Amino acid sequence: MSVVGFDLGNESCVVAVARQRGIDVVLNDESKRETPALVCFGDKQRFLGTAGAATSMMNPKNTISQIKRLIGRPFSDPELQQDLKALPFSVTEGPDGFPLINARYLGETKSFTPTQVMGMVFSNMKTIAEKNLNAAVVDCCIGVPIYFTDLQRRAVMDAATIAGLHPLRLMHETTATALAYGIYKTDLPENEQLNVAFIDIGHASMQVCIAGFKKGQLKVLAHSFDRCLGGRDFDEVLFQHFAEKFKTDYKIDVFQNARACLRLRAACEKLKKVLSANPEAPMNIECWMDDKDVRGFIKRDEFEQISAPIFERVKKPLEKALSEAKTHS
Repeated sequence: MSVVGFDLGNESCVVAVARQRGIDVVLNDESKRETPALVCFGDKQRFLGTAGAATSMMNPKNTISQIKRLIGRPFSDPELQQDLKALPFSVTEGPDGFPLINARYLGETKSFTPTQVMGMVFSNMKTIAEKNLNAAVVDCCIGVPIYFTDLQRRAVMDAATIAGLHPLRLMHETTATALAYGIYKTDLPENEQLNVAFIDIGHASMQVCIAGFKKGQLKVLAHSFDRCLGGRDFDEVLFQHFAEKFKTDYKIDVFQNARACLRLRAACEKLKKVLSANPEAPMNIECWMDDKDVRGFIKRDEFEQISAPIFERVKKPLEKALSEAKTHS
């Protein structure tokens, strides 16, 4: 029986398995390494992962995503309340003071806890692993952020149990990254410690880990984080930029149409990735609102300029981790 590793992100998830030649990332049915971490509820069935993402634009109110931001947090949590403002689906407070996710499923309105929905995501990841290995998957290791509370960790464990999994360990995501680096590094020093910084800017949060390496040894020297700083903040900068531009150029207010907002956010995320490798990029959306096609353009320099406040926020976790590492090294 194989033990697999699950990396559950805010937007996508990854499955890995240890083999004789090393650690392999498992491909899904679409031959991709990443699978959307969402569940789309329909009148006749539910769609998980890639299948759910394919129908999400047509059914945004019943497509549940960003579960990682909801699980194990009380409804009154100020950060959670801020996150809820950007979600297209309904979330209300349950009798226990924790969130309940409301969706139309099988012709009626049903409520689910974030743990239940994450359990559905885990079940999809389990299926992907079993198809690849041609064997049953039960034992697993799950990566979690360094800032997760005990309550959030327990909720993740419960979600895995719902999916029929047996979590052997929860591991800090950045520690797992450092370990993966050390495993394949064949020229580590035997005496003098090699210090390496690992920076993980995910969809919704940022984590920093500074680790010291010697041959056969790994020591975490420091870690820091910003729970609310991630790639989505850069997406939001682009979203606000083009929302204002299209309002001026085309007299279209995107905030009046939820589906148009989703399409623009998706286009901004793609544009951000294009700008990471190119000095400029176009923005084109066909039949966006009122059957109008819209076109825009932005240079990377301009994008970096309007993103300056975010870059300033990135510095703080880095500086904190470096300061702590000097103390413990």
